[in-house]
Amino acid sequence: MNLEIKPLKPELSADYFDFFENRAFTDDSPYRCYCQVYQMSKEQYQVVYENVDDVDLGYISREVAERQIESGILKGYLAFIDGVVIGWCNSNDRANYPVEPVYDDTPFYAPAEKREKAVVCFEIAPEYRGKGVATALLQRVINDAKAEGYSAVVGFPAVRNERYEWDFSGPVRLYEKLGFIKVAEENNIATMRKELNKPF
Repeated sequence: MNLEIKPLKPELSADYFDFFENRAFTDDSPYRCYCQVYQMSKEQYQVVYENVDDVDLGYISREVAERQIESGILKGYLAFIDGVVIGWCNSNDRANYPVEPVYDDTPFYAPAEKREKAVVCFEIAPEYRGKGVATALLQRVINDAKAEGYSAVVGFPAVRNERYEWDFSGPVRLYEKLGFIKVAEENNIATMRKELNKPF
């Protein structure tokens, strides 16, 4: 599989939206988004989505994501095969996530001085799941974080007893495979951590 992974930049926004609108959810996944919510505080979310009906929801969510990509707030990696995006990973400095996020059950935020990178979401086109795309994306996050001087990469997968097709945060075993250690668990959400001053 000729997989190429690129960091999300404004010039790749058309590829990003093409993926989310044409390949990401073709299996009737319960999730329909542009991965924009994780970068929003509760206050921002309320202002943007107050009194929004279902007809406008997708359009407004796309506008929010467009602004986030253009400003560099939304970061992560796109996986390409033959020039077409087939996978996505939302990953950013933990200090760039809101202190009071929309969903307060997962602590993505950490102070900038900690120099930690978070991994908060994966989306892989259905026909490419189980082929190592998420592993390659996570490995790229680790490689770049180490090169950029981060102290650790932290992920937040749900703890489940069986495989779940729509595991947007990635399964625990994905993180374990790349050397992450579970350092906490609350409400069936694990905090998986990989220290970057140790060998891969």
